[in-house]
Amino acid sequence: MGNVILETQHIVKQFPKVLANDDISIKLNEGEILCLLGENGAGKSTLMNILYGLYQPTSGRIVLDGRDVEFSSPRDAIERGLGMVHQHFMLLDPMTVTENIILGAEPGSGPAIDYRTARKQVKELSDRYGLRIDPDAKIENLSVGLQQRVEILKALYRQARILILDEPTAVLTPQEVEEFFTVIQGLRDSGVSIIIITHKLEEVKAISNRVYILRRGRVEGERNTADVTTAELANLMVGRSVVLTVERTHHEAQPEPVFEIDNLRIRDDRNVPAIQDLSLNVRPGEIVGIAGVDGNGQSELAEAIMGLRSVESGSMRHLDADIAHLSTRERIHRSISYVPADRHRYGLVLPFTVAENIAIGYHDRSPNAYRGRLDYAGMNANAADLIKRFDIRTSGPEAAAMQLSGGNQQKVILARELSRKPTFLLVNQPTRGLDVGAIEYIHSEILAMRDKDVGVLLISLELEEIFGLADRILVLFEGRVVKELVTDETNENEVGLYMTGGKERSA
Repeated sequence: MGNVILETQHIVKQFPKVLANDDISIKLNEGEILCLLGENGAGKSTLMNILYGLYQPTSGRIVLDGRDVEFSSPRDAIERGLGMVHQHFMLLDPMTVTENIILGAEPGSGPAIDYRTARKQVKELSDRYGLRIDPDAKIENLSVGLQQRVEILKALYRQARILILDEPTAVLTPQEVEEFFTVIQGLRDSGVSIIIITHKLEEVKAISNRVYILRRGRVEGERNTADVTTAELANLMVGRSVVLTVERTHHEAQPEPVFEIDNLRIRDDRNVPAIQDLSLNVRPGEIVGIAGVDGNGQSELAEAIMGLRSVESGSMRHLDADIAHLSTRERIHRSISYVPADRHRYGLVLPFTVAENIAIGYHDRSPNAYRGRLDYAGMNANAADLIKRFDIRTSGPEAAAMQLSGGNQQKVILARELSRKPTFLLVNQPTRGLDVGAIEYIHSEILAMRDKDVGVLLISLELEEIFGLADRILVLFEGRVVKELVTDETNENEVGLYMTGGKERSA
């Protein structure tokens, strides 16, 4: 391991009503992969935004190559060799890979851009660092994993020698995570020093050399990754003993389905069949899991169930009533709750307050309305109760949703949907972006819904989550249910084979 290349000394960042960073001192060595581990709202992203010049510290110092530095903007950080890849990518969809990478740093003289030289430089960079990508591809046609490579190449194009990655695997499939780890190790071996912000214990163990654990804005501990267990990391992060695996209890489901689909056919945005002849049912008091590699129709299925995508053919029934042609609002008022995978697009109105987001859909009734008018006192009081119950880290009900971390935004959605006493609950990637403490709590809440005889349809890319929660598993492949399995009578290897079409081909 090389010398110390970057450090923070006693960094404090005070926002109105929130002390985000409280006397944080960390060090990054040359040629090292360092993890910052912590719950949502622990102060990880705030600290990295200070290093990248997006925020200025209230007090404390940043030391780079042994000298004090001040970054008043990201441009200052970039000029000193720091690059950052944010959790939500900052790319322009209609533009090509090359155009996104060179944006703001275009080669050429005057107004003319030397695109040929730029394309060559991008190709050389991608080859050098093993970040294989088509320099002429448009961003809108790339998978999330490939878009992340573009963001990394953007930083490397600007000669970053220190790379900060904020929750880099939050939106990646399991296959893309493996590829990402290979890429990161290759970057380290080529001389790039890397800081990874994460809340995933397995990620820390798999990729890092050292880890700092943050809790409520303070450094709770520093460990060499090889010398610490995931259980120790979880305890340091949350401040208590955490159950890392779900102990699924049995519950007797009711005989008649609360929700059922028969021979459903749905088309995607390109008018290509996404779901073909799909049938399923969910009974009160059971959790049915949908397992599958991302892109096999899960998103289209969830959207169709909630009336966000039209159905080509087939039937959909809730409590024995046809709902296939009802509006989303009508489905919500039929006691159907929905936790979407994309919290920004379907789950929240980011400029709205936490209280307003919790009220959405039920904003015309008590406690959110009185005599046809919004009742902000009732709305805020209800939100305050849910903020406490779901441990949402926020300054209060009137804070804008956009001010919350990704995990706390997810908790706002869960608080809204689980508190409405649904008879049928659709949850799509319910713990994406959440830390171990929140995951433990959300899993217990989903199981509590089941124990109250709610029918739950769970869509998840995490097989461990499916096996921990679901009573039955439906494996989705190329828009079809290729196998239905009882959770207690199968294993992850068998489900994985069906997920990739292996069992179907060998049958």
